[in-house]
Amino acid sequence: MKISLIIPVFNAASTLPVLVETLEKVLDVAPEYEIVLVNDCSPDDNSSDICLRLALANVRVKFIDLACNFGEHNAVMAGLNACTGDVAVILDDDFQNPPEEILKLVDGILGGYDVVFARYEKKEHGYWRNLGSRFNNLVATTLLKKPGDLYLSSFKAINRFVIDEVTRYKGPYPYLDGLILRVTRRYTTVIVEHDPRRAGKSGYTLVKLISLWLRLFTSFSIIPLRLAMVTGFIFAGAGLLAALVFIAQKLSNPATPAGWTSIMVVLLISSGIQMILIGLVGEYLGRVFLNLNGKPQFVVRRRINCDPD
Repeated sequence: MKISLIIPVFNAASTLPVLVETLEKVLDVAPEYEIVLVNDCSPDDNSSDICLRLALANVRVKFIDLACNFGEHNAVMAGLNACTGDVAVILDDDFQNPPEEILKLVDGILGGYDVVFARYEKKEHGYWRNLGSRFNNLVATTLLKKPGDLYLSSFKAINRFVIDEVTRYKGPYPYLDGLILRVTRRYTTVIVEHDPRRAGKSGYTLVKLISLWLRLFTSFSIIPLRLAMVTGFIFAGAGLLAALVFIAQKLSNPATPAGWTSIMVVLLISSGIQMILIGLVGEYLGRVFLNLNGKPQFVVRRRINCDPD
């Protein structure tokens, strides 16, 4: 079995050399492996240079240099499109996914599963990242019919069948776990360690987390649109009920003054709901437009040690 390690690189100049060296030691027992470094247009100059140096020094290290910053999931898709292994293990560049745990995931693939997700007993992420992960899992459970006890981790192993099926998707907004869950139900989890970052800080800001949620919302389910329709019916029914109440009050007591405050409250609430729902529909239409307009999933500036397309 050939193992491909997919590593999206972003501001990782201080950890990459040690990470690659550690991976080589861990995978020394594997008959064949490759390390695919995907530089997601990292803003620091050193990450790209170090990836290039590592690839030129070792034929087992592949280097894919993206022309723009497309995001972690797009970078992983670029790596999956270039890998040649029977199993791909996706891990971070900051040592939070210990290299020593990789073989646990691979053993799960050997046990007959298509996908093996890592599960952490204790997570070393910051507050916002942990909150985002919990919300992301809740949304995935609702929209993607994910089992409640399945934790979607970025540290995972997938076999060649899933790699081939996932890379058929060419849209500009991939969400890897969503793609996985729609092609297989043969998955499991294994308990692994989760270490603190060795350098820098997480690139997942609140804005990026919201962007990831929107990608999950609008790329793999129409449930939000159905919820929008149900919400519209609820508010329409509430408005009709309120109108009947006001009419009854006016008929029973003609001296009842018209309430300016109640009118403004109802107007503001209904207008706010309408704007939210219009924005949701606009998000769907915008993604359809960008897809039809040919927005690329990723653009590669250069490849080192990669097979020609």
